[in-house]
Amino acid sequence: MIRIFKVKEKQRAESALGTTHVKKQSAGELRLHKDIGELNLPKCCNVAFPNGKDDLMNFEFTIQPDEGYYVGGTFLFSFQVPPVYPHEPPKVKCKTKVYHPNIDLEGNVCLNILREDWKPVLNVNTVIYGLFHLFMQPNHEDPLNHEAAEVLRDNPKLFESNVRRAMSGGYVGGTHFLRCI
Repeated sequence: MIRIFKVKEKQRAESALGTTHVKKQSAGELRLHKDIGELNLPKCCNVAFPNGKDDLMNFEFTIQPDEGYYVGGTFLFSFQVPPVYPHEPPKVKCKTKVYHPNIDLEGNVCLNILREDWKPVLNVNTVIYGLFHLFMQPNHEDPLNHEAAEVLRDNPKLFESNVRRAMSGGYVGGTHFLRCI
């Protein structure tokens, strides 16, 4: 017990003198650290921290679907987690230009748990599985890219052809997509 008190006294003294270099973590950072430690990713998903482990609040997520329309593609997402997480959802952007009914050409993602259905009991793992699900089963009923949604709804074969063309680095409509296969 005495050692514990001495450690605490030393920490207080260092803090008072300004010699301590320990960054105080926000509640959001603590929760995110816990969530990341408990990640259970599908085998076709990967998380990376381009700014190093000191910046957990900004990270990237890659999905490489192994089935569905987008099989063989590689799609990169950025996550920006607000300091008030989990009371607000992370900001997620798709960095790969993709022909998808639920992702617009600027990378905005239409996923209900990132908007009106977000609750503090949800976590990063839930968001990743939501994104994974969007690639397995695109939703034409709640689109951001209305043209892609209409094609998916009315002509799934043409939609599949458009996805392949876009992922191969071609044009769909008047829009050029970079190769992501």
